[in-house]
Amino acid sequence: MKLLRFSTGGAARYGLLEGAEVVALPAETMAEAMACTDANGPRYRLSAITLLNPLPDSRLFCIGLNYPKPHPLGGEVKGPANISYFLKHQAALVGPGQALRLPGVSEQFDYECELAVVIGRGGHRIAEADAMEHVGGYTILNDGSVRDWQAHSVTAGKNFFESGSIGPWVVTSDEVSDWQELTLRTRLNGKTVQDSKAGAMFFGIPALIAYLSTITPLQPGDVIATGSPEGTGATQKPPRFLRSGDALEFEVDAVGVLRNSVG
Repeated sequence: MKLLRFSTGGAARYGLLEGAEVVALPAETMAEAMACTDANGPRYRLSAITLLNPLPDSRLFCIGLNYPKPHPLGGEVKGPANISYFLKHQAALVGPGQALRLPGVSEQFDYECELAVVIGRGGHRIAEADAMEHVGGYTILNDGSVRDWQAHSVTAGKNFFESGSIGPWVVTSDEVSDWQELTLRTRLNGKTVQDSKAGAMFFGIPALIAYLSTITPLQPGDVIATGSPEGTGATQKPPRFLRSGDALEFEVDAVGVLRNSVG
């Protein structure tokens, strides 16, 4: 199933995508939508609605340094000894089709396509062997990064207002047979700049869930962005940072395409 959040007539609601139509669901959160069995609500044409951030109330756990690649701040990313994560604020994200906001104080604005895991069943100290049972679905997260401010601190560089994006919807876990075989791609103005299998991660999804749930109980609706592969703007030769008018497409097999422009 593809579960989304949308706006029509000024009201935001959750829905189920069925072909070219969206069925409204009696849900107030994505966690409720994932558990919903009542799909008999009003129907809307997909072309007549506005897609929104599907997970506006979720906690956002973002994993760093999780693919082999040149480091955007210099050097090479090699297999780290431990998982590295940071928190992202919801205010740093826009939804599908919305414009990313230029930082204003920096010209080093970058993109990062990531497979994002949506927790369906919460838990504390989850074992790796049981971790996939807690996955409710998947979405795409663009971890917008302001590289020179990232050198101040990871939190600073990753949380500029409306610098990243998420969506376009959540695909339930039953639609993904093997997450390692999913391909992540980013296209900048039609040119492919990122192209990698999710299986190239240093730490896979079960390890990430086990690690984070050791620190804090995970809750339904929590999002784990699993890191971004090689090809970000800072590692291009010469570097290619985002500019006003750029068009971005973030694609993950079985999930869909998240499209954003740069304002």
